[in-house]
Amino acid sequence: MEQDAIKRWRLILGKETHEELSCSLSKEETGIDKTLEALYNAGKKGGLGPSSPNVARWLGDVREYFPASVVKVIQQDALNRLNLTAMLTEPEMLETVVPDVHLVANLMTLGKMIPEKTKATARQVVRTVVDELIRKLSGPTQQAIAGTLNRSVRNLRPRHNEINWSETIRRNLKHYQSEYNTIIPETRVGFGRKRKAMKDVVLCIDQSGSMGSSVIYSGIFGAVMASIPAIQTRMVVFDTAVADLTEELDDPVDLLFGVQLGGGTDIHKALSYCQQLISRPLDTVLVLITDLYEGGNQEEMRKKALELVNSGVQIVTLLALNDDGAPAYDHGNAAFLAGIGVPVFACTPDKFPDLMAAALSKQDIAGWAGRNDIKL
Repeated sequence: MEQDAIKRWRLILGKETHEELSCSLSKEETGIDKTLEALYNAGKKGGLGPSSPNVARWLGDVREYFPASVVKVIQQDALNRLNLTAMLTEPEMLETVVPDVHLVANLMTLGKMIPEKTKATARQVVRTVVDELIRKLSGPTQQAIAGTLNRSVRNLRPRHNEINWSETIRRNLKHYQSEYNTIIPETRVGFGRKRKAMKDVVLCIDQSGSMGSSVIYSGIFGAVMASIPAIQTRMVVFDTAVADLTEELDDPVDLLFGVQLGGGTDIHKALSYCQQLISRPLDTVLVLITDLYEGGNQEEMRKKALELVNSGVQIVTLLALNDDGAPAYDHGNAAFLAGIGVPVFACTPDKFPDLMAAALSKQDIAGWAGRNDIKL
């Protein structure tokens, strides 16, 4: 057991500790040691170098020695530490990496810098991540939101052409009259009066570089919500300009390639644009996803937020929508929004469906956050 501990520390700390942590490494452990050395001691040893074959071989070793969850972490470290843009601009590299949200965010950051020969492979990487997230998130989202809205439109006084006969009969079986061989329908159940949309949702998303993974999750959730007939969903992204990507919600891959991560932030301009989209403020939920660092007119941004709240729009501000932990954010703007009744917090993707269900049913979001151990 002691030897195993020595080996672990030797692999963690690297070759420079071989005298203090003397131990013999197996062939596999030697391979792990070299793989970690190439990345984490790159400054001293020269690392992987600029050669694509070197990087490809190293990525293959990473996948051989480590489980998928660890591979994703090491890949991200390689991008951050060694600036391996070759991983993202060469099709051979993209075919070797394990697709994940952070890799997609890096592809989005490169945007138009991706060479033509790599674009098809890059789209396939994005498609793999998008499809996986949709499989994971669409069921809970549709169930939480559609279930909430369906409960809110029970029609217990239907007109004749709105009666749900099978449900009405089931509800009234206890009123069966044997002498008349029929049921007395004391309770009539209707399908609900058809409307184009019961609620409007506007996703307003900061596309500055720090919000990469939040943009990806927002795009996925936006696409899922757009498929729910009872909701009209709009998706707006912004930096110093505003882009309406609602038309792309039917294809999240096209949507994500329409995002240009990086640049400044003008929340006031974004809120002003969103205000123009809102025709039913009392039936609208505006989800503002941003770290609240305003690069535009902060005073006007605060006035616009107050205008929207006073008109009846329910605003929820998410400092992040990802699994990356608590983000850095503007505490002054967060405190102002909280003071006018706008909840401000970070949210993980697994909580977002329930959050939207709570917002659409006009629940107290602060109470919801408390029940879910989310700090406001």
